Amino acid sequence: MPVLDPAAWTCPAPLRDQPRVVMGHGGGGALSAELVQHVFAPAFGGGVLAQMGDSAAVTLGGVRMAFSTDSFVVRPLFFPGGSIGDLAVNGTVNDLAMSGARAAYLSCGFILEEGVGMETVARVAEALGAAARTAGVEIATGDTKVVESGHGDGIYINTAGIGLIPAGVDLRPQRVVPGDVVMVSGAIGVHGVAVMSVREGLEFGVEIESDCAALGGLVDAMLAVTPDLHVLRDPTRGGLAASLNEIAAASGTGVVIREREVPVPPAVANACAVLGLDPLYVANEGKLVAFVPREHADAVLDAMRAHPLGAGSTVIGEVVADHPGMVVARTGLGGTRVDDLPIGEQLPRIC
Repeated sequence: MPVLDPAAWTCPAPLRDQPRVVMGHGGGGALSAELVQHVFAPAFGGGVLAQMGDSAAVTLGGVRMAFSTDSFVVRPLFFPGGSIGDLAVNGTVNDLAMSGARAAYLSCGFILEEGVGMETVARVAEALGAAARTAGVEIATGDTKVVESGHGDGIYINTAGIGLIPAGVDLRPQRVVPGDVVMVSGAIGVHGVAVMSVREGLEFGVEIESDCAALGGLVDAMLAVTPDLHVLRDPTRGGLAASLNEIAAASGTGVVIREREVPVPPAVANACAVLGLDPLYVANEGKLVAFVPREHADAVLDAMRAHPLGAGSTVIGEVVADHPGMVVARTGLGGTRVDDLPIGEQLPRIC
C-alpha cells in the first residue's frame, strides 16, 4: 500500500506535515482544500470531479442534470430553527440549486449509534420528511446502519440528490469576469451562532434561530429574470469568506466587498464579538451569494427581494481585475484588509 508523503506535495499548504486528520480538515477552509487536492482528487481523477462545485453538472442520456451528496454530523441534533433532519434535506437541495437545478429526488442514509433513543430517531425522520415536502423533493431511496455505542454521536445522515438543469443555465466560477456584481440574499452568520448558542448553553439576550431553508424557489425567481447568472454558492462551511475566496481562485479574478454593506444582524455581531469570531467565516444554511453580470444586477436583486427567502438581499461588492484570487474588504474606516481562506473552521460540527 503506498505511503502518503506530504513533503512530496507540489503545492505546500498549512499543516502540510500533519500526519493525522484534524477537525480543520472538515471545515471548508484551506485544510479541506488541501485534503481534497492532494489526497482525494489524485486518487479519484475524472473530468467531472474537476468542477469542484457544490454539485456536479453531468449529462446522461442527453439530459443535463446536477448531482450532489453531503453528510451531516451536526451537534446538537436539534437547535433553534431546525434540526439535523432539516439540514440533511436543505443542504443537498441547496447544493443542487447552486447549479441552477431544482432538486427532484434524494437518497437518505442514517448512521445510528447503538443506544440512541427511538423517539429521537423518529423526531429526526419526521423533520426530514417535512423538510422534503416543503422543498418539493421526494426521498426515493435510503439505507440504515448501526454502529456500536461510543463509535458515533447519536445520528449521522448522508444524502444525495439529483435535479434537472434548465436549458441555457451555466453556473460556474470560470464565467466570473471583472465588473460582475456580488450580492447576498440576506443576513449572514445566523446558523452557526444559533447552533453554538445551544451547544455551549450561551445566552445573548435574544434567541437566534437558524436560517436553514431550501433555496430552490429563490434561485428559480432569479433565473426567471435571466439565465445568464455567472455563479451561485451557499456559504455553508467556512462562511461567506470561504465561498468568495473559492470563486476568486477558480475564476482568476479579484473580489472587493464593502464591509459595511455585508448584512450582519446585531445579535450575531454581538455574539461573535463575545466569542471572538468573525461573522464572515461563520456558516449559513439558508443564504446564497450570487455573481451577476452588471447589466442584470438591478433586475435580479429586485426579484430576490420579492421572494420571502431573499427579502434582505443586498449588493456587497464587485469583481475586479486587480489582485486575482484574492478577496479584499473595504472597511468602514476607509482602509482595506484581506479576507483570506480560513485554515479550518471557527465552529466545527454545525452542518
